[in-house]
Amino acid sequence: MSVFERYLTIWVALCIAAGVALGHFVPGVFQGLGGLEYANVNIPMAALIWLMIIPMLVRIDFASLRHVTGHWRGIGVTLFINWAVKPFSMALLGWLFIGMLFRPLLPETQIDSYIAGLIILAAAPCTAMVFVWSNLTRGEPHFTLSQVALNDAIMIVAFAPIVALLLGLSAITVPWATLVLSVGLYIIVPVIAAQVLRRYLLARGGVAAMNKALGVLQPVSMIALLVTLVMLFGFQGEQIIAQPMVIGLLAVPILIQVYFNSGLAYILNRMTGEQHCVAGPSALIGASNFFELAVAAAISLFGFNSGAALATVVGVLVEVPVMLSVVWIVNNTKDWYERGAAFKGQKAAD
Repeated sequence: MSVFERYLTIWVALCIAAGVALGHFVPGVFQGLGGLEYANVNIPMAALIWLMIIPMLVRIDFASLRHVTGHWRGIGVTLFINWAVKPFSMALLGWLFIGMLFRPLLPETQIDSYIAGLIILAAAPCTAMVFVWSNLTRGEPHFTLSQVALNDAIMIVAFAPIVALLLGLSAITVPWATLVLSVGLYIIVPVIAAQVLRRYLLARGGVAAMNKALGVLQPVSMIALLVTLVMLFGFQGEQIIAQPMVIGLLAVPILIQVYFNSGLAYILNRMTGEQHCVAGPSALIGASNFFELAVAAAISLFGFNSGAALATVVGVLVEVPVMLSVVWIVNNTKDWYERGAAFKGQKAAD
């Protein structure tokens, strides 16, 4: 892990402090940035989002989809968790905790928006950081790459319908034109741009040239993320000062859904007899979120000042420490995992 990745939670916390302070003392700067829009899209934010997402997508080789049948049990489990469980479980947790249990402690006007942000956060599987998590669990690299490529391909067509469905169930009006525009701007365009850049780099100097370029682009991506967070908290500053416990309360359903989905994926892989080197990354892909896309979509749909934008940023805040704890659990339960009857039977069959 790079320094930025290893200490991401610290950088996010510093960005929260910087953004809140700047939003309080120089609010005019943020109001000016917020006004730079075209067709409901904030131009500075769109540029920052592309700088975040495109370097991550350059790593994805869609040709790796030919490997999807090699570990079909792990692929099936992960797809089930990512697309049939995680968005819906998060909607349920959001409704239970934010809509009911924590409702008296939160600003009433933002309740629905907070739930919307949590749903958006859970609706897209992680694309980049899972490679780090997979490596830390000694995950099977072909499985990880093919699973991420498959998820990205599905995300192009499934993200908008799932978000629209769940926001509708949460009684939130869905601005379809803005949602479709967000999918185009923050999924389709970055995927195309990243694949064009990937092919150019590989044609120019092979894997070495691509890795060299990623060594430059990855810090740019992380810096763009941190600048985005400063902007978000600059707009959210007054609300956070008035309600400092909001961040902690929003973190509760996020933490629960991470452990629930990773644990379910891990157990299902064990029950089906999948190898541990596949079960580890499967659990991590099943639990982690594409928070860069979530932040962009929430801003596009509901604006900088929305509870939805704040909820997605809380996902960034808890990402690294929570996922590292899942890595620790996976690594320290390998012996237990491989004592499973299904695993032993599959190993004997292989």
